Amino acid sequence: MYFLIVSGMSGAGKSRAAATLEDLGYYCVDNLPIALIPRFAEICLAATERYERVALVTDVRAGGDFQQLFDSLDSISRMGCDYRILFLDTDTPTLIRRYKETRRKHPLMENGIGMTAAIEKEREMLSGLRDHADFVVNTTGLSAATLRERLLALFAGTDNGGVFEVIVQSFGFKYGIPTESDLVFDVRFLPNPYYEMSLREKNGTDPDVRAYVFQDGVADALLRHLTQLTDFLLPRYMAEGKSNVIIGIGCTGGKHRSVAIAEALSEYLRGKEYGVVTMHRDFQR
Repeated sequence: MYFLIVSGMSGAGKSRAAATLEDLGYYCVDNLPIALIPRFAEICLAATERYERVALVTDVRAGGDFQQLFDSLDSISRMGCDYRILFLDTDTPTLIRRYKETRRKHPLMENGIGMTAAIEKEREMLSGLRDHADFVVNTTGLSAATLRERLLALFAGTDNGGVFEVIVQSFGFKYGIPTESDLVFDVRFLPNPYYEMSLREKNGTDPDVRAYVFQDGVADALLRHLTQLTDFLLPRYMAEGKSNVIIGIGCTGGKHRSVAIAEALSEYLRGKEYGVVTMHRDFQR
């Protein structure tokens, strides 16, 4: 039996993640008290109807010390159950916006604690769990559909979430480097379609923009170096036990050059054994 522990910041998308996992055939349980996890595993193992994959959603609502969670996970491991931890994270401004939109109260808002303080307190409480997570998904800027796509890339068609995920994300340096990136490449030296009036309002997924970026052979040379580098690095990240790698491709505004290169690199990587997700953070600004 395989357990996937789903945790993370309140408002980061755990309920949506659970819905996707249910679609993948996981038996999902929300907010099970940490102390009951070993007993729950015993019940599942003894049940006539075999539960092969179980997702347990747990967070600060469950209470208790998260060391107790690790102790419980050690207990189910001794029973012969495999497990992994999925952690959903989101930046503080996005969480505040989501709570305002839903008009919900953060679970740690009590005794006069404000929203921002509650979020930062929760982040501190969960830091140890995040450090031990096998999969960390930052949902800042992700739509529900994109989050579902990322989870499908991680867990669809596997018994234990064994697919190595590569996220290729374009971005604009003027809006900041994505903090979750493992590798960052600056492509601002390539020809910039922004200065061509016929291309300015288009983006890097447009064939005309791509042709402009690749016009002089420099982008082709860059792509050759990037593919050689990823061919070298990604198998070694896998061998070290990493579950995913986030590759950031940046240009000035994140609309033309970075998008074209991210698309081209993603197309190459999809011919490999990885789960590939392509994201364009800034091209609709």
